[in-house]
Amino acid sequence: MKLLFIDDEQTFLKYLAKRLVLDGFSVKTTFSGEEGVDAASREAFDVAVVDLQMPGIDGIEVQRRLKGLQPTLPCIVLTGHGSVENALESGKYNAFKFLSKPVDMDTLIETIKSAYDFRIQQEKLSSEKDSAGKGPGKQGPISKLYGKFRKLYGVEK
Repeated sequence: MKLLFIDDEQTFLKYLAKRLVLDGFSVKTTFSGEEGVDAASREAFDVAVVDLQMPGIDGIEVQRRLKGLQPTLPCIVLTGHGSVENALESGKYNAFKFLSKPVDMDTLIETIKSAYDFRIQQEKLSSEKDSAGKGPGKQGPISKLYGKFRKLYGVEK
């Protein structure tokens, strides 16, 4: 599993990266939001772990930009400055989970695995939905109902 880890605390990030590599993860570390977004523009990742408060662009803006580059990339938000408002703001960009520092390593690893599993499930559902919608005349029940209402009320597309 390929991780993108974005945090301005270099010592903390280096420690976590070494530990995650020992647990079998491939880890790309960046020390600013700008570097993280740049890395995501050049290569695909399975999960991102993003610090919330960093100099330059913060974790919320990083999430927004990552979603633009890799829409299915789940972001786990890590912060030493957690608040309900920040968690809610992160939720706008579909933060997978909001964890406070210092984070328990087992909790972080389980959260990363859960985020990856969630991503796989979402991609599978999306793929099934795309393949079900393809082909002539294949419409889901909602689409059929919508078509009937359009005809009934004389509404054109």
